[in-house]
This record gives sequence, structure tokens and C-alpha cells, in this order.
Amino acid sequence: MPGANTPTSPKDRFLTVYGRKPVLEALDDPALRVDKVVLADTARGQAAAEIQRAARAAGVPVRRASAHRVKVLAGNGKQDQGVLADVVAPRMRPLNAALSSAPLPANVLVLDGITTPANVGMILRTATAAGLGGIVVPRRGVAALDPLVVKASAGVAFRAPVLRCGTAVEAAGMLAEAGYRIYGLGAVNGEPLFDAELSSPAAFVLGGETAGVSDEVAELVTGWLSIPMPGDVESLNVSAAAAVLCFDLVRRGQGTGPATQIRSRA
Repeated sequence: MPGANTPTSPKDRFLTVYGRKPVLEALDDPALRVDKVVLADTARGQAAAEIQRAARAAGVPVRRASAHRVKVLAGNGKQDQGVLADVVAPRMRPLNAALSSAPLPANVLVLDGITTPANVGMILRTATAAGLGGIVVPRRGVAALDPLVVKASAGVAFRAPVLRCGTAVEAAGMLAEAGYRIYGLGAVNGEPLFDAELSSPAAFVLGGETAGVSDEVAELVTGWLSIPMPGDVESLNVSAAAAVLCFDLVRRGQGTGPATQIRSRA
């Protein structure tokens, strides 16, 4: 299977939060498990002392690193404030691991070129609320899973069933090989979602905010779906479209569970 021998990245196990306030909030939240805190060696004073006290109280190790290293690890040199924390995401795992275990999730979303953190966060929240078995968030081409995404998800990102891989086209190929039918959402001439008879297991590709589904992924799509819009509106925001899709799957009784044949109830 493609990607089966790919080593697990730390980004497939943790969500990294940066900045003094987000790190303190993570350390103070009993529902979260923080793996470690990384503090810049230039961080001094009351703020650094407060973070160290909170880490000791939570039993979390604090590592010192250069300010440059913290910026690199945070991926955001303007807002890290010299501190970051790796928070364990218990349901996040590599896509190839999910496809190597049974049962397969009946339905997954694949994010393709969605670069606005607010959209990624809202999609994670919606899909988790709907009980989907996985949301594929590639490491490249999609907004990083950072505090902006966590904030937009209202904290749900920490427990969302996130599946990681390199790119959306890699994900589509792996899913197709595993027996998933690949649907593209948002095509103007696609079959109306509410009338469609959907296969299972199924992967639903959500394209980027401006370009839609990328050409490379579109080549692997075997079914196009559209959301009926009787009003005079050209398209929905991608997070709104994801919500319509996710809760139509709930309506069908197929938000979660192992792969079975899905029949339309429209």
C-alpha cells in the first residue's frame, strides 16, 4: 500500500500550540495531555516563570532551545512569543495506519488545498460532531494544524479523528487502492447530493477556497456531487459545504461505522 513504510512524523501525534496564553491554557486544561513545552533560551521574567510553574504542576517537561529553533518548530515566527507546547491528539494517526487496521471508517473527508485556518478548524469541528471516521489533513497544501485552527474548532481539533499524509493526491491514491470510492464535492454539474446513491467506503474531497479540487486529485475522482442551491448564490464556503455533506451522511444513518453499502433515503 502506498505510504505503508513512511515513518511516523511527530506531526502525526501532536498538535503544536505556541504563544504564552495558548500554552498556559493547554497546561491548565485537565482534559489535555501535554507531551512537552519548549521554551526559548532567551525567555526570561514573569511570563517564563509562570509557564515553568504551570508545567511543573502538570508534570510536563520543559526543554530549552534557541529562539530560532522555537520559531522553526512553531512554524510562525511572529506569534510564538518564545514558547510552544506539543499537545497529544489521541485520535490523530497516519492515514496508512488507519487503512491497515479494521474496520475501515465508512466515510472520510479529504482536504485538498484548503489554506484558511478558520475553514480547516470549522471542518474539523463539524466532521467530529457528525461522527465521521476520519478527516484527512495533508501536511502539505493545507493550513497547518496550529492555534488558529484549534481556535476555529473551539478546541475540538485536539480530539478530532485527523488522518495525516503528505498530500491530498497521495491520500486519494491510498484511499482508492484501499477500496474507497472517491467523490469530489462542489462540481456544478455533479449529481445532486441529496439524491445520490453513495458507495461505502467513501472518501469525499473538499477543494480549496478558490481553485476547488486540484487537477491531480480530480483525475482520481470517480463520482462528482453538487449541493442543490435554489437561491441565487453561486457557491458555499467550503466549511459550510462540508457541514451540509456531513449531516446528510448523518441523515442517511452513515456518519460512523464500518464500511457498508449506503443507500439514499431521498
